[in-house]
Amino acid sequence: MTTRRDTLKLLGAAAGAMLAAPAPAADTGTALKDLARIKGMRFGNAMGMPPQGAAHKVFQDPAYRQLMARECNMIVAENETKWQALAPQPGPYRFAAADEMFAWARKEGMLVRGHTLVWQAPKWLPAWVNELDLAGKPVSHAEGILREHIKTVCGHFGKDVISYDVVNEAVTPADGSLVQNVFSQRMGGLEQIDLAFRLAREYAPHAQLVYNDYMGPALDNAAHRKGVLKLLADLKARGAPVDALGLQSHVGIKDAMSGSEGKAVERAWRDFLDEVTGMGYELLITEFDVNDRGLPADVAKRDGATAALARDYLDLTLSYPTCRDFLLWGMADHLNWLQYWAEAKRPDGLPQRPAPYDAQLRAKPMREAIAASLRGMPVRRA
Repeated sequence: MTTRRDTLKLLGAAAGAMLAAPAPAADTGTALKDLARIKGMRFGNAMGMPPQGAAHKVFQDPAYRQLMARECNMIVAENETKWQALAPQPGPYRFAAADEMFAWARKEGMLVRGHTLVWQAPKWLPAWVNELDLAGKPVSHAEGILREHIKTVCGHFGKDVISYDVVNEAVTPADGSLVQNVFSQRMGGLEQIDLAFRLAREYAPHAQLVYNDYMGPALDNAAHRKGVLKLLADLKARGAPVDALGLQSHVGIKDAMSGSEGKAVERAWRDFLDEVTGMGYELLITEFDVNDRGLPADVAKRDGATAALARDYLDLTLSYPTCRDFLLWGMADHLNWLQYWAEAKRPDGLPQRPAPYDAQLRAKPMREAIAASLRGMPVRRA
């Protein structure tokens, strides 16, 4: 098993690193959901409905559904509950894909998370929303559009969704400022985010309400972390009903907590989590995977490296007992979004290996790293 001490060996060429080889498919032991449940945590994964004709069927793949049912007790839709998927044009909302996935998940005894009511950046809003002319209208007009959207989504899913990413990625990584969109330009950035949370509380009073973002431990994430802390502090000062911070947890080589910068990276992340929890917010790991760009081409070395990065990150993050949910953003390499994201492409052209299972749904060292972190974390508080 790859340990935290192995991380130093992974960086750079890693030619002499003694890294774990891929584990056999049958050697998975106790399900991850059961390891998590013992400690009071829920364990889940993102599933999606790809466009018709796509090579990878994801939800339609019975073997992948079986793997998820075995390992997970929570589901989140990768794209199907985002505004641009539900309402690409004005008119009736398109809930069919999400409804199909969630019905299967409930049959398997899974809980459901909602992602996301408002994705802040204009490029992730429906085109017709970005084209709205709000400048010459009362603020109440903009507020009414947000209200109708959040009311429609929360009303449709009712109590089936126990936790919502209410606002997603509202902080600019480069300088920590708030991302502007058609609503914030009319209402004010903080005011718009505050309103989204108040509307979510009004229409989903039972649900945990989460601000979700991708700031991480890397030293070059300092401005992003600072901006998220300011946003959380400002929302708290306004009395906004925010329950938790969602840590997307797309881990990469810059997040390593060993090596020349490792101690500084570890301290930066611990300081950040201390400030968040010190404000009274809970934590969630909402979108976990490991980007292997910059790691060796050799599969055994690369899988060991990603497992060590995962173990570093999870051992620290899961040491916070207020972190009660842990979701992967794709359980198998070939179905993970990093496989298709241009910025994640490896210079050698090899496919990414960012998940705990490979393309044949065989367990990898990362799966054991996750299991070890779950075994070692403290029991969650009631």
